[in-house]
Amino acid sequence: MLYDAVIIGSGLGGLVCARQLAQQGHGVLVLEQHWQPGGCMQSYQRRGHALDTGFHYVGGLAEGQPMHEVFSQLGLMHLPWHRMDPEGFDRITILSPDGSGTAGTTGRTFCLAEGFDRFVEVLAADFPHQREALQRYVDMLQGPDPAFNIGAWQWLSDNFSDPLLVDVLAGSCLKTELRRDSMPLFAFVHSQKSFIQSSWRLKGDSSQIVRSLTDDIRRMGGEVVCRAEVQELVEHNGLLTTARCSNGEEYQGRCFISDIHPALTVSLVKESQRMKKVFRRRISALENTAGLYTWSLVLKPQTLRYFNHNKYVYRGGSVWDDATERVAISCRVPDDGSDYATLLDLMTTGAADPLPLAECVLPGLRDMVSEQYVSSPATWQRFTHTPNGSAFGVRNDYRNSLMTMLSPMTPIPNLLLTGQSLALPGVEGVVMTALETLRLIGSLGVWEFRSMGV
Repeated sequence: MLYDAVIIGSGLGGLVCARQLAQQGHGVLVLEQHWQPGGCMQSYQRRGHALDTGFHYVGGLAEGQPMHEVFSQLGLMHLPWHRMDPEGFDRITILSPDGSGTAGTTGRTFCLAEGFDRFVEVLAADFPHQREALQRYVDMLQGPDPAFNIGAWQWLSDNFSDPLLVDVLAGSCLKTELRRDSMPLFAFVHSQKSFIQSSWRLKGDSSQIVRSLTDDIRRMGGEVVCRAEVQELVEHNGLLTTARCSNGEEYQGRCFISDIHPALTVSLVKESQRMKKVFRRRISALENTAGLYTWSLVLKPQTLRYFNHNKYVYRGGSVWDDATERVAISCRVPDDGSDYATLLDLMTTGAADPLPLAECVLPGLRDMVSEQYVSSPATWQRFTHTPNGSAFGVRNDYRNSLMTMLSPMTPIPNLLLTGQSLALPGVEGVVMTALETLRLIGSLGVWEFRSMGV
């Protein structure tokens, strides 16, 4: 059978591409190496609990906001979205280097509020001397996207005279990689602005998103095949024709979309007239972002009241310093509608036990835990094959934006890329990248290549 589109990998980007193409009437096949689809969006079961891997919240889902329109098109607005606390959806606690008690005695907690005007008002109460700078900041967030060659840390440092406020503004960036020497302002803006518009959690686990998209793909006539790891992409006369899989099957297609890491994609094309060594070397040489550790905690009944915000805790230096201790804390919306939490996720950039740092804002947390499960960069690498278990794919670098900001296009005209390594990580970044991949398919006339015999 000849498919219009063969999609390699069933992460969010691949599933979005597949759903939209199937909705347009194209014959779509999704190939997934593991036993279940989803990539970083999948959840896993432990003793009756569905635990998330990479998804914890999303921004801009209120009616009239950009992601509401996109999620409506993707059929995702029917899911049980839960709006987070408008007065402080993210709360950043900066502890003194020797702080070991509660935040009230060893540091300060700052709230990031929903709505650009309210965002300024709340932070200006703590930083009255920075009110004008805060207004410039939200004006920048709401304006045109900044150029790729502007650094985030440099822009913030040039516009804010208080380094503590620079740390606070960047304090929720465990959802992307925070680096002084490379992070583009473009990436920083997109990690912030939609959440200020409105922030949302799912009531339940992230596999609801995966199930909704895969159910739609199949309902619209597409196929999702698991345990089908692509081992080779075969090129003939300058175009891809076939995906050879570990299950012994070969699948033919007019167009191929890769949702796996670009370096892995390149390695699948063993022989090519078009994909020259210089392109292969460029992709293989790209640096990757670091991995994350996630500690999924199952709590004892009625020990911790649900909190409708994320907590970020830092100790020992600037939030921009790798050596600074850090933990992000996300609380699952109670499934039973009670006031008490059942599941809590702690995310860190290191393997050290994050509970002591988390207890600075949640005293006695260790005694509330009945079970804990840890996923590490090695876990991510095992499930996604991403080099070194990178949490956010290729590292963008504003100093070399032309090399590190990848296009969906490749030297092979009917092979396109999607996913978080291209431009932006996170749910919004991956979805918008997938839509750009789809736009290019239409503009390039990919469907015509095979019929023309190119």
